[in-house]
Amino acid sequence: MAKWTRMSGAVVAIVAAAGIAVLAADRIFTNPKPQAHLRALFPKAAAFSALEGTPLHFKAYAADPKTTPNPPLLGYAFWTTDVVPAEYGYHGPIHVLVGMDLTGILTGAIVDYDSEPYGYFSVQPPEFSAQFTGKSIRQPFKVGGDVHAVSRATISVSSATRAIRDSARIMAKAFLNPANLKP
Repeated sequence: MAKWTRMSGAVVAIVAAAGIAVLAADRIFTNPKPQAHLRALFPKAAAFSALEGTPLHFKAYAADPKTTPNPPLLGYAFWTTDVVPAEYGYHGPIHVLVGMDLTGILTGAIVDYDSEPYGYFSVQPPEFSAQFTGKSIRQPFKVGGDVHAVSRATISVSSATRAIRDSARIMAKAFLNPANLKP
């Protein structure tokens, strides 16, 4: 009886700990120090805001807000996993940091992490991310059309492409003036 009580107590503790962890995780974990990626997306930026807002995002500034009141805004950077967390590849979420200027043109996309079985030749090569630089959110983002497909990895490529497209369009709708969007 004592063994049964200890065992059931351990099971209850494990289930409770797992429940607490699930409740505490309000977002998918992303790179906590993305400064190098932010600089790659916005090389002319003097400063970046903290990750904040709804949807979560960074702001890229032309001047440091600490020394310049109301500095010019260059654009936004955001994790696809924060904006469209339900978008999964073949094996899980693909963590992409996307930069977008104030006209809806992507300044770049950086795949920071994935657990895809074919990620090494589908979403990880620099050529995959490079094809999004300069792309307007108004373009179709169609795999096999304006986005290059990789044979045997279409689930990963399609998921990453949808995540970039959908998160960029959500961010544009939330923060950009539609009259300023480029085709």
